[in-house]
Amino acid sequence: MQHTQQEDFWSGDFGREYTDRNSRPLEEWNAFYRDLYGHTKLEMNAEFLGDLPREARILEVGCNTGMQLVGLQAAGFTNLYGVELQGYAVEKAREFVRGVNILQGSGFDLPFKDNYFDVTCTNGVLIHIAPNDLPRIMGEMVRCSGRYIMGYEYYAPETTPIKYRGNDGFLWKTDFAQVFLNNFPELRLVKQNLYPYINDAERGNQDVVYLLEKTTR
Repeated sequence: MQHTQQEDFWSGDFGREYTDRNSRPLEEWNAFYRDLYGHTKLEMNAEFLGDLPREARILEVGCNTGMQLVGLQAAGFTNLYGVELQGYAVEKAREFVRGVNILQGSGFDLPFKDNYFDVTCTNGVLIHIAPNDLPRIMGEMVRCSGRYIMGYEYYAPETTPIKYRGNDGFLWKTDFAQVFLNNFPELRLVKQNLYPYINDAERGNQDVVYLLEKTTR
């Protein structure tokens, strides 16, 4: 399958720089989210996944070095998987995370059978997928999930392009849960919360966490 422009971009030097820039120990990672929203990512995860059995099978699509997976481990989840496009990040993840199955691969072609996971999720990944390509990657997440799809992404009511470190065509914000619902009628929205930036109230920037459920399994 031919790579998208965004996949090629993230597979190269820019992706390596992102990986080095954004890898943090768990305590720093929690402090980053607390400073941003007033909530740690562990608290946000607990609000959406707290009732799941700790042996639930969870896949993160675009896991980078696995910081989110470390957070899920800290919450007690034991059956975790990650898929990451960038080989450099996969190497770093295998040093950073223990006891997690991390594979190099594309979210557009997930190497798992239908309904294999209890949850498929993204954390700041769909924002980097061109809007026309979203149904493809979302379709793979829906296919591989036996029940839930969870996302943590930038939010806007309408699709809005954003220049990313001087580059056009590599970052968008939108209502990602609604894009899922528009394309996959078998889904329903279980829950969605918006998290405004504490120090950016004037511009109104906020992120979203959503949980969707398959109604036909």
